[in-house]
Amino acid sequence: QVQLVESGGGLVQAGGSLSLSCRASGRTFSSYAMGWFRQAPGKEREFVAGTHWNTGYTKYAGSVKGRFTISRDNTKNTVNLQMNSLKPEDTAVYYCAARLGAVAVNPQVYNYWGQGTQVTVSS
Repeated sequence: QVQLVESGGGLVQAGGSLSLSCRASGRTFSSYAMGWFRQAPGKEREFVAGTHWNTGYTKYAGSVKGRFTISRDNTKNTVNLQMNSLKPEDTAVYYCAARLGAVAVNPQVYNYWGQGTQVTVSS
């Protein structure tokens, strides 16, 4: 069965950096898109960044472009999210997700989800 396990969340001051990692297991992911989403209290889950295992295509939300970088390590089956210049509004639970096909911003089209990891940015 497919498992996605996130790690790397924590507490950081505004302007700081954090790196999240998502380890995927349970199948071959070469045809899959991997996405990072986040959900703050009282808000809907929103797309942050995505990449495709095979093509390396990447897509970012406008709010994180230039600050966050998504990357994949095919040998370790991990997808990473490097977050720099963090702002208090980046505070949320961050989720890793997978879907067969292209990167998409709609969370409803992703079939597999991790348990989430908390990121808190203090001002």
